[in-house]
Amino acid sequence: MASTALERAIPEVPRILIISPNEDLRVKVSDRLSSESCFIDHATGGAAALAQVEEFAYAAVYLDRRLSDLNAEEVAALLQRRQPGVRVVFIDSEDPLEPAEFLESDASTNAVEQRVSKALLRADGPTVSRCVASPAGHAAEALPGMFSSHRAMQQVFRMARLVAPRDTTVLITGETGTGKELVANAIHQLSERRNGAFVVVNCAAIPEELLESELFGYARGAFTGATQSRLGRIHASHGGTLFLDEVGDLPLGMQAKLLRFLQHGEVQRLGSPDIFKVDVRVVAATNADLKRHVATKEFRRDLYYRLAVFPIQLPSLAMRRDDVVPLADYFIERLCANAGIPRKSLTSGAAALLQRHSWPGNVRELEHVIERAFILAEDQTDLSGDLFQQSLEESSL
Repeated sequence: MASTALERAIPEVPRILIISPNEDLRVKVSDRLSSESCFIDHATGGAAALAQVEEFAYAAVYLDRRLSDLNAEEVAALLQRRQPGVRVVFIDSEDPLEPAEFLESDASTNAVEQRVSKALLRADGPTVSRCVASPAGHAAEALPGMFSSHRAMQQVFRMARLVAPRDTTVLITGETGTGKELVANAIHQLSERRNGAFVVVNCAAIPEELLESELFGYARGAFTGATQSRLGRIHASHGGTLFLDEVGDLPLGMQAKLLRFLQHGEVQRLGSPDIFKVDVRVVAATNADLKRHVATKEFRRDLYYRLAVFPIQLPSLAMRRDDVVPLADYFIERLCANAGIPRKSLTSGAAALLQRHSWPGNVRELEHVIERAFILAEDQTDLSGDLFQQSLEESSL
């Protein structure tokens, strides 16, 4: 549910977030604060916490240094970028308990913050230390094969680079054509699995009756026509990354089988009693609203939570119009290089036309529109608006 301006503002009763995979530590900190007038939320990891700060404004955050999914210092930096006024307190469940120190920020302390400070300054708290965040205006390094100056895409770059070195399961969401496979491939290339296979399975493109054998493989004689054994796509991903594209289109029966694989890391081929342990990192993507599908029982709730350990949302191209012309220039330059011809350029009229378009097909649509205009231009060095007009009218139907 989208947050309101009231939720985003620091409420009269302050809200505190406790982040730790250690339940005992979360309870201990929560008990310390229970006598204070404040709301207390819990998060078991960095990814869950980053999702929660999109919904609520926090006066203070207790952050365990020993997170299981992300680096705590990087999470702290992201928290302070999203909510510059938040006060972050590092805690460490394995260190002896010592008096706590509340971390002052440059913001002025009002009556609400004073109550939070009082709560955090009580004795017998976990060890804490100062949070050092990166400069708020620092641009994230783009992912391989991608670029953008838009804030939402900068966040995508940061999140992908944070999660890439780990084996955390990632769910990438966004409209068709926004570049979900590019992000998935970048996560693979930036991981320790980069020398392993990056195996793509389009769950919407494989008929339901063939999907199980494609994913899990089959033994010789498992069904008519199975004249020899075959490894499935999951097994082929061993040591690498399995990218499940359009995972929202998985039939319910296959959802149960995929869930079992995610829980145990094991595959069993059709027609074979043998079970194989595999080492596979899973990245999934969908343009569907999986939360709505869970509510309508079209998608398993337990599978959703297995896949959405670390969600990344891609913005539509309509949300990042400043990227339209730079992306168009990039596609033109690539087409010219591939054709071995001098550089072509957009006219000012063509650039304005492209920026006004709604881009229902997102970056993929832009790429195809540019390629069509490039072909129609023949020997022209300037790509004018009339070369794009028909394509844009057809895509708006």
